[in-house]
Amino acid sequence: MRFNRFVPAFAAAAAVVMTAGTVSAHARLVSSTPAANATVAAPRSIALTFSERMVPAFSTLEVVNAAGAKAAVSATVSEDGRSITGALARPLAAGSYTVNWQIASSDGHRMTGSYAFTVR
Repeated sequence: MRFNRFVPAFAAAAAVVMTAGTVSAHARLVSSTPAANATVAAPRSIALTFSERMVPAFSTLEVVNAAGAKAAVSATVSEDGRSITGALARPLAAGSYTVNWQIASSDGHRMTGSYAFTVR
């Protein structure tokens, strides 16, 4: 009988732990075009897709060449809030580039990341 007293408390604790894991999950980059470490012809745009919705006002990307110069990019977030696309003002010249991204997920957490690709 003593064991039965602890079952509700154990069930409640387990529910809190499982819910906390779900709530504290953060958006992660699930795909990108061009892909990380890819060698591509000059792209006209950069596209990033995340595992969760983002807040458009706090989400952006930039493209930087090996010398540190930023390419002119106009970024927009998709209607579903999971993708951000950066339209390049002009095609990228041959060389190495880094995409730096910053997003705020719908739960308010800000995340940043980067990856590199090469234009042939």
